[in-house]
Amino acid sequence: MQHTTTATTPATPVTSAPTLALALAPKQVVLDFIAALNDRSGQDWERYLAADVIDHNKIIFGEEETPGAAIEGLRQQLAAFSTGAPGDGFHAEQLIAEGDEVVARLRVRGVHTGYHPRMPEPTGRRCDVEQIWIFTVRAGRIAEIRAVSDRLGMFLQLGWDWPSED
Repeated sequence: MQHTTTATTPATPVTSAPTLALALAPKQVVLDFIAALNDRSGQDWERYLAADVIDHNKIIFGEEETPGAAIEGLRQQLAAFSTGAPGDGFHAEQLIAEGDEVVARLRVRGVHTGYHPRMPEPTGRRCDVEQIWIFTVRAGRIAEIRAVSDRLGMFLQLGWDWPSED
């Protein structure tokens, strides 16, 4: 089992050649994915996900648990939060890898500035929450994502009402 605490400086992303991603260890795939999430100039983060990736984390965003639906769900999540201020974004506080699974303890900071169909109107308020993501990496791509986060803390910071079941 590997255990590493990383600084908030992301790893250098891999070039676009898919064969390079196949040679990467699962931990590096996740580090590069996190770095790509922080670069909002494009959609480079998508190349780290398998086309049929499944996200088992639906409480707020509600995409279907069908192969590939996670890509649109993540796109909507990213669009709902701006990360323009210093220190905003996804920060890997800790990574633990074993086999094809990587656990990332993240600190996520941003401002609720964008619209998402399952969220209240943008509040313009800042949030800073801790999240635990578990990635399964197969053939150099993220195939599954499971996550838990401080949702109550996020809702309180953003001034949202707790959602009801719909």
